Amino acid sequence: MSKIIAGAAIRGAHKIVGRAEEALKKAVAEYGPDKTVEFPNTGYYLPIIYGMTGMEVNTLNDLQPVLERTKNLLPPEPAEHLWLPYLGHTLDAGMATLFADEIIEIIKYLQAPVPYVVAENCPEEGDLWLGAADDVIMRKRGIEFVDGSAPGFAAIVGAAPDSKTAVNIARELQEKNLYVFMSGETEGVSFAEQLRSEGVQLGWETRLVPFGKDITSTVFALGFATRAALSFGGVQAGDFSRILQYNKNRIFAFVLALGEDKDAKAGALLDDEKYAQAAGAINFGFPTIADIGIPEILPTGVCTYEHVVSAGSGIPHDKIVAKAIEVRGLKVQIAKVPVPVSYGPAFEGERIRKDDMYCEMGGNRSAAFEYVTMRELNEVEDGKIEIVGPEIDQVPEGTAIPLGVWVEVAGREMQADFEPILERQLHRLFNAAQGVFHMGQRDINWVRISKEAKAAGLKFKHLGDIIHAKFHGEYGKILDKVQVKIYTRQADVERLREEARKVFHHRDERLGSMTDEVVDVFYSCTLCQSFAPNHVCVITPERSGLCGAYSWLDGKAAYQIEPTGPNQPISKGEPIDTVKGQWKEINEFVSQASRGEITVFNAYSMMEDPMTSCGCFECITAILPLTNGVMIVNREYPEMTPSGMKFSTMAGSVGGGLQTPGFIGHSKHYIGSQKFISAEGGLIRIVWLPKMLKDEIRPLIEKRCQADEELKKILQDRGVENYLDLVADEDSATTEEEVMEFLQQVNHPALELEPMF
Repeated sequence: MSKIIAGAAIRGAHKIVGRAEEALKKAVAEYGPDKTVEFPNTGYYLPIIYGMTGMEVNTLNDLQPVLERTKNLLPPEPAEHLWLPYLGHTLDAGMATLFADEIIEIIKYLQAPVPYVVAENCPEEGDLWLGAADDVIMRKRGIEFVDGSAPGFAAIVGAAPDSKTAVNIARELQEKNLYVFMSGETEGVSFAEQLRSEGVQLGWETRLVPFGKDITSTVFALGFATRAALSFGGVQAGDFSRILQYNKNRIFAFVLALGEDKDAKAGALLDDEKYAQAAGAINFGFPTIADIGIPEILPTGVCTYEHVVSAGSGIPHDKIVAKAIEVRGLKVQIAKVPVPVSYGPAFEGERIRKDDMYCEMGGNRSAAFEYVTMRELNEVEDGKIEIVGPEIDQVPEGTAIPLGVWVEVAGREMQADFEPILERQLHRLFNAAQGVFHMGQRDINWVRISKEAKAAGLKFKHLGDIIHAKFHGEYGKILDKVQVKIYTRQADVERLREEARKVFHHRDERLGSMTDEVVDVFYSCTLCQSFAPNHVCVITPERSGLCGAYSWLDGKAAYQIEPTGPNQPISKGEPIDTVKGQWKEINEFVSQASRGEITVFNAYSMMEDPMTSCGCFECITAILPLTNGVMIVNREYPEMTPSGMKFSTMAGSVGGGLQTPGFIGHSKHYIGSQKFISAEGGLIRIVWLPKMLKDEIRPLIEKRCQADEELKKILQDRGVENYLDLVADEDSATTEEEVMEFLQQVNHPALELEPMF
């Protein structure tokens, strides 16, 4: 490798470690050694330090031994003639840099005001930098890395030569479905600031994430990757070798080093601190691709292919994304959609405010619906897209107009059961178009088109093009023909909406009547094994996948579409325990799919051999022993729970493909199922919920209570209308003891049940 890079990386590491030492000294003097330090709402302490060493940092004093370990990692600062023909010293310098980065960044969180916005997305004005992602964001976004909708991330360090080039690079990365993590600056300008100057929306929802302007904020990208290994991969803290291998093999990321630093050391084009960050990334198997002529490092076995690539004078900006994907070995699959705007999952989080809106449909503004129905092959003309009513460019700006999306599909393998599955995809498919905002489904949908999209030439016809292209691209195994009719006249929309509503009602009745007992097969989901190798979801009619994204019918459809894919039918076979939900053939499948790690599985119990979790669950149910009941916390709730743990802390114990009796991860919808922890008594075991979750699942619980005579009697005896009135929340109890007091006041039925242990 080049001695220029080795020397620069080691010099840069010494500088950053020196910064960390000085920052820690000042912080201890100002706040005292016992001052608590933490990244907001994460159960992984300082994730790289914790993951690589197992050292738990809770106070400033805990940073002292970390700093000493960091200094011991540092190679001697080299003279210009020092050069070794291997990466060892450079990699050590890189890891020392990351440790020092975390020390510097955690101390920033003690400052007032904190230099980072505690939010998922950047405000349109003012503060730009988001800092460390909390565990709610990490788990929410983790499912996208699991299912392949986000194949990896690009860590951009520095800035493009101009803002237009920055936008072009960002859009290309978004169209490849990659996350973009931004840090550092070049000559005082950052990539994120360039995007903001062009009006680009920044934040986790658009996958354009500005961590910080300081070069040390680069550590947040690598911390995110480390937490993925700890959370989804079941890797234990301190097992640095497995964490690094996990990231090399499963987290497909790379660094884009942009911009020449004119004040860098003579003979260099990047400053030493940037070389040090690149050395840290190489430890993870993440290569660096540069737009300037820095020395290259070709294969040595740490990264999959090359380590530092610049092609002599730097990679041209119009080719740098493609080159990075090639070097990292990413497999990106993109179906080209014939629309005049950019298209990809990165645009799904785009917000269109009223001032930016050209027109809108549905919501409370106008009549609207969307409906997918199956037809015979001879009744569908493939590719036919018909607009009945005015087009987008034929309505005045600011108009609220009716919208009916009527999709007719036909195929030899198509079944009526697949209609609602395809219908639910419209939300995702429309949102992926830049300048299109979509919420809801069926007859509660809401669509907005931006002025920018209209100016680019977007029309209603293009919504039909999206449906036609993506349905064929993603569901070609069951669909042979797709045609779309879009209605924008009031009378047509109201008339056809009534027809669709009759079908919606029929579907709900049919799905609601399905139970685990009336089917012979369940469906597996091993999609998350890309992150949690030992985890296996078993999806039943009454227990959806723990991520909330897959129902039994979804599993059935996915198997029809891809017979060798992650959703496989499992014959229930011989029952072993119908109360706990255990079957011989289900056990055999789970044992095989988990590589022998899980040999016994109970579908309806949380206390004995429960189902494993990957980390993408919407909720965690945990036992509260004193109360003889359970609490449920959703991942959006960031506060402490009566268990004495936050969601993030519990998730670290439950995820990674582990069986943890007394804890289960699950979807929100599962709470309303009659099979919800039915082996332990079911719904009447719930004693605490966050208020936000109460409000969200109230309709589910009301429906469940109406269908259960025992629950009806419990409510009548206690004089309450809804079971959730008997359940504590953060306003009435924040500790287990306070929950117990609340239960006694309301005479909660859990107090009369048999002990859970």
